[in-house]
Amino acid sequence: MHDHPTDLTEYEWPVCVTPGCGRQLWVSEAGRWACRPDEDATAKRLAELPALFRQLDTTAALMRGARRIGGGGSGSKNPPIPPRLEVLALVGPGGVAARLSAIEDSWRTALGWTVAPWRGSPAEAVPHLVKFLTDNLLWACGGYESVGQDVEAVRKLHGECSAIVNDKPKYGNVKIGLCPVVIEDRLCAEQLYASARSFKTACPACRSRWEGEEEWRQLRAAQEQILAEAAGVAA
Repeated sequence: MHDHPTDLTEYEWPVCVTPGCGRQLWVSEAGRWACRPDEDATAKRLAELPALFRQLDTTAALMRGARRIGGGGSGSKNPPIPPRLEVLALVGPGGVAARLSAIEDSWRTALGWTVAPWRGSPAEAVPHLVKFLTDNLLWACGGYESVGQDVEAVRKLHGECSAIVNDKPKYGNVKIGLCPVVIEDRLCAEQLYASARSFKTACPACRSRWEGEEEWRQLRAAQEQILAEAAGVAA
């Protein structure tokens, strides 16, 4: 819960703890850590994750090559589609299931509950993980101080999955390097994209924005400084 100082002149209105939100909490949200709009958005993203995962899992199976039953007993194998490492990473052991499981583990620890049971493969585990997080989301937003990081983790995970599933050509968009913003002593390093027709870009992870030629030069200078520092460390 947010602490109220005895001296009201020092009082600061509580704000949502979700990174990138910072919205002042309503009076009806007193005692919460995350705002209701973030709770609603997280519930919606969780509800969409199982279907997104199934589509990614199907794509991954095609990448590995599907078994085609023929006249022989063993069948033959269809040629796989070109691999996309980001798809295989999301459906594999360290992907969607593992990232959701890490959130469940931290919530269970905070609640004093036993560790989660074994739920099988990632494809089998994801629906159960989503159900647990959905069932306990209200508690987390109101009673778990670190919930903001988990809300952000779900947002990023959902974004990664939906970006692949709903992949559409981005004509004119090109990679312009990594995000140089430092958040809590950690480099964001998210891939940035921009149109060749304008000086404008935004980071999908930390939500930093650069618009106009002057900010564009500042962005390039910051990226070059990061690269120079990395080269110095490597040397």
